[in-house]
Amino acid sequence: MKHSDIFKSMEGRMDFDPKIVHNFSDGLYAKEMTIPKDFFVVQHLHSFSHLSILAKGKVILRTDNSEEIYSAPACIEIKSGVHHSIQVLEDCVWFCIHATDEKDASKVDEVLIKRG
Repeated sequence: MKHSDIFKSMEGRMDFDPKIVHNFSDGLYAKEMTIPKDFFVVQHLHSFSHLSILAKGKVILRTDNSEEIYSAPACIEIKSGVHHSIQVLEDCVWFCIHATDEKDASKVDEVLIKRG
């Protein structure tokens, strides 16, 4: 099965609790997720470039054009308009850092994740 087919079949699934912590500051947002080994963060993209920080663990980061293994600690740039997904090789703590003025945790994904 191709990489893109795997993630299409998983779209919208959440088989674990990522223990999301929303961190807000002036013009900045950091989503913290704790993700167990053998799980995936499904493919998605953003309209703006952002940083991701792997604070703990080991992952495979797949994008439209690459596949790379990262071990914590790592700071990774995710370019705008690039589909990306994470396969967790070791339990991990992952932060997505975005520039945004949105401070409502129930709306922040709507602002940051590009749909369609």
